Amino acid sequence: MARAVPAVERAFDVLELFLDVPELSAPEITAKLGLPRTTVHELVGTLAERGYLTTSGGNRFRLGVRSFQLGAVYAERLDLAREGQAVAEEIAERCQETVHVGVREGAGVLYVAKVDSSHPVRMVSAVGRLLPAHCTAIGKVLLAALPRAEFDEVYPEPELPAMTAGSITSRAALLDELAAIADGGVAREHCESNDAVACVAAPVRDHSGAVVAAMSISAPILRWNDEVEQALRELVAEGAQRLSERLGSAPAA
Repeated sequence: MARAVPAVERAFDVLELFLDVPELSAPEITAKLGLPRTTVHELVGTLAERGYLTTSGGNRFRLGVRSFQLGAVYAERLDLAREGQAVAEEIAERCQETVHVGVREGAGVLYVAKVDSSHPVRMVSAVGRLLPAHCTAIGKVLLAALPRAEFDEVYPEPELPAMTAGSITSRAALLDELAAIADGGVAREHCESNDAVACVAAPVRDHSGAVVAAMSISAPILRWNDEVEQALRELVAEGAQRLSERLGSAPAA
């Protein structure tokens, strides 16, 4: 385990005091934590500057908007995982294939919900696993929703790492595919993260209409053909829309 950083620990000690009380003064924080007065002033000053604390008049502090934002994101992810699991179970029951719900983490995709196929031959994966976004259908759906400036920050280099011989390995090729996904609404992956698996995915939106996740259906290529792909494209779009509605998105027209 990495060595704990004392300054970071003290900053969290300050923030965690506000789990029990809404407001505290610098002297109260000093007394509760037993820290030097100058150290407390530096800590609360830094936390206030970053938006994690805010002043509430005089020398008193309360949690700032940045603390709220972090908590809101955490709560949103919990809702997404719970609701995603429920919808994934419904979709998997209908297609008997593996269903995932994932979110983007930088240049990766993190699976937050999963239901396994009922077939003995199936995709092997796990909730919490991180895969390169450009190699997965879920990842490509999420990347297709990014503004170009943000995409360029995520992928500053022209070449991309490969997971299989079928992986996209250039930023230019990825951009071309993302443009098609943005137009069509559903992404496909054929042996790009796994030599023996194909996949389709569709975007999941929140109450504001923003793409916050994606749902995919994966199957071994031995069960994959054009007819199966078309049926799964329709089903994953339906499942993603159902999950979107559970997250507050407007129903499909």
